[in-house]
Amino acid sequence: MNGYAWHARIVCGKEVGAGFLVSGRRVLTCAHVVRCSDTAKIAVTFPGRRDLDPVPASVAVHGGWRGGVTDPGDLAVLELAWEVPVAPAVFAPPGAERGSPRLVAYGFPKGYDEGMLAEYRALPGPLIAGEWVQLEALTGHGQPLAAGFSGAAVTLDDETVVGMVAAVAGDRGVRVGRMLPTEVMARYWDELGELVPTPGHHADARRRLYALVRRAGEAGLRVDPDRLYVDAVGPFGPPLPEGGFGSTARAAAYVQWEVPDPEAVTAFADRLADLLDARDGRARPAGPGAPDAAWSPIVVEIEHSGAGADQVTVEVSAYRDGHRRPVGARRLPRTGVRAYVQERIDAAFTQLAPDAEELITFVLPREWLNEPVARWECSPDDPTPLGCAYPLVVADRARHRSGRLRHQLAKKWQKLDVCGGTAPHRVDCSPAERPPSLRKRLRDHEAAVAAYAAPPTAVRQHFEAGLNVPVPILLWPRAGCPGSEHDGPCPGEAFLDELTESVTGVPPGDLPRHVRTLRETAEAADEPDRHWARDLQLLWDDPRCFPEPAACLHSPVEPVASLA
Repeated sequence: MNGYAWHARIVCGKEVGAGFLVSGRRVLTCAHVVRCSDTAKIAVTFPGRRDLDPVPASVAVHGGWRGGVTDPGDLAVLELAWEVPVAPAVFAPPGAERGSPRLVAYGFPKGYDEGMLAEYRALPGPLIAGEWVQLEALTGHGQPLAAGFSGAAVTLDDETVVGMVAAVAGDRGVRVGRMLPTEVMARYWDELGELVPTPGHHADARRRLYALVRRAGEAGLRVDPDRLYVDAVGPFGPPLPEGGFGSTARAAAYVQWEVPDPEAVTAFADRLADLLDARDGRARPAGPGAPDAAWSPIVVEIEHSGAGADQVTVEVSAYRDGHRRPVGARRLPRTGVRAYVQERIDAAFTQLAPDAEELITFVLPREWLNEPVARWECSPDDPTPLGCAYPLVVADRARHRSGRLRHQLAKKWQKLDVCGGTAPHRVDCSPAERPPSLRKRLRDHEAAVAAYAAPPTAVRQHFEAGLNVPVPILLWPRAGCPGSEHDGPCPGEAFLDELTESVTGVPPGDLPRHVRTLRETAEAADEPDRHWARDLQLLWDDPRCFPEPAACLHSPVEPVASLA
């Protein structure tokens, strides 16, 4: 037995069961074997190594078993008080039990402290309740599965492990039992995946994956496992399972066990390694011309549909690694836009990388740039304004699609990347400065930021001057000053004073984040309606965030049925 000394006998109070060593200090068994009231008194012995003393153990991982005979999760991982000089068990590939004529379990029924062998076979067919493989005795003679076999490794003739005995027959003479196969055991202990030779996955790739998962846990790295999964499987891989993942380890195990493409394991590990390197300051440098803030835009494009004054075409996309991923497109009446956008933005988040800096961008017709999109709720169940929850900007559709203006903006951003913050160029509501004069001022000063005292509808020509120069960043109050004709102190001037003080010195690339903070501050104020930043609108336009030319997903004059 010395070659298979990893078989273990476990005593917990009056309960006796079996287990098997899977690493120097880890033993697998059933949770019901170690349910005694004083788990500190768990003792593990190795009958194949009589020279070893009993080893105290504690429960390190519990599968969630609740005490019922048919409750799932009847698995426990024991941590030995010290490492034992015994080679651990070796696992067979998942499902190997189905083709084997004989399976062997090594347990400890009453009166046999040294152990007994029982021969069984796995019945074909589905898992019982999605949890167990049914075992049936090969003959009507020999040792039946009985108390003391719970937690025993079930092995092939070559002693590789295919599962663990979890239940034995309740009636005398009934020679059946149940086994937790390795793929089910891995649901309750993520690290088991590292030990099981999953078809299609090289052992080195598995070891690297779980080493990175452990490193991330030890480093306290905060990642979104759902996004990490989507990143690994790509746009054509299996969809995110319902409910997502509760941990990075659980997502890694799912990629290993449930995703057919073996490259997904490597992709998952590579992405996790990138995140760890970035945390440790070893991130790959950005390429030439990359924006200061590595934004991952979620883009909402709205335009007239051509099918009626009230009909618009809405397209939602997510940008990932410089590529546009369409999320949805539909022709809608304007009254239906908000609900559709909420739904599709939520879906777009699944397309972003785990460490993505999301930037919600509304690309709007010029006459709609003052729409209160930053005030739209995140969802029907979450009234938080989108502009308070995320960095949110608007962009001019005509400028967004002009090759000439995109080229000019890209050149300006190359200069802005190497400079610090700048003061905004103020444009008040007075008609004293003619639009051509403003255009020349903005161009002569190579303006990066222009701040308006009034909304675009009140100073249309002055606003268009800023769009067409082009100035990369425009800010204005969505409501307030009606333009040049007002009595008393100008609310626009007060707005410009507050805005100038707030944004001067902020790097242009950080303004979306900074404005989100201002909006959130206004929303949390005692009198939010009176806060100067309550209706702050930001047009922020860095074409390098949208490296592919924008293109309609559907013709705006297509039949409605094709857009459904």
